[in-house]
Amino acid sequence: MISEKNSLSASSAPYRSGVVTILGAPNVGKSTLLNQLLQQKIAIVTPKAQTTRNRIMGIVTGPDFQILLLDTPGLHAAKEEINRRMVKIALASLADADAVLFLVDCSVWNHDKRISKAEEYAGYLKKITKPVVLALNKQDLIPQQQLLPIMDWCRTLHPFASVVPVSALSGQGVDVLLAELVTLLPEGPQYYPEDLPTDATERFIAAEIIREKIFLLIRKEVPYSTAVVIDSFEEGDPAVIRATIMVERDSQKGILVGQKGKMLATIRQSAAADIAQVLDRRVRLHLWIKVSKDWTENTAILRDLGLV
Repeated sequence: MISEKNSLSASSAPYRSGVVTILGAPNVGKSTLLNQLLQQKIAIVTPKAQTTRNRIMGIVTGPDFQILLLDTPGLHAAKEEINRRMVKIALASLADADAVLFLVDCSVWNHDKRISKAEEYAGYLKKITKPVVLALNKQDLIPQQQLLPIMDWCRTLHPFASVVPVSALSGQGVDVLLAELVTLLPEGPQYYPEDLPTDATERFIAAEIIREKIFLLIRKEVPYSTAVVIDSFEEGDPAVIRATIMVERDSQKGILVGQKGKMLATIRQSAAADIAQVLDRRVRLHLWIKVSKDWTENTAILRDLGLV
């Protein structure tokens, strides 16, 4: 599960370390950017909004710095209890931050879209008291002559420490972004070993990968009503993992099982392959489905899932 890390050239500068919280609306590429900075997959990624539910920490270590990156749920106008808690988790991460990376998708920003988003972004940004770097994601999807006007407009929203165009998917501009973030960190020690990419447990990563496959393979709203609980995780080769997928309705259980159990088998096979790649050993994955009526509004269950 270890891979090469991003690094800046060594220098005589003092060692810097600290926490950077990644904030942004749903589906702007926060998890993709985290994975790109780590140069390996830690956070799950799907085309659906609000995939990330919990705060996930990625660790980027260079010769004279260590950044603890907090990937957070997307900021949005939440109605359901689970969504309100997701937004609360994102905003609570600001308390730990030395700096903030605010990510937006600039590929959808025509003039009218920018104006409509101005008040929303201003509302989020006014809650931030730490230095903020604005990253304009998906800059490779717009004509370059449109980029400078967008950057100029963004600077009217907030006194950003810097505005950096990037492509989280291809990695374009990510080295520049990393360098800007390092300059905002205080002098400090190396908190984690240089070969550790995350503080997340293998159990957590396994549960997230299973949930990712549900998002990718199941249509409509069913994935938003699912949660994954790891019942047991036996170390070894193969690792034996038993997990329960929780849903709210019997009808949702039927969709996940599929005709003659084919959908559940597909989820299991796809998830097991990815988990094995992350763990770097064979995996035997066993899945069950449990109906827990209206669990997304149940405070006790949400607390058990870490959505506090």
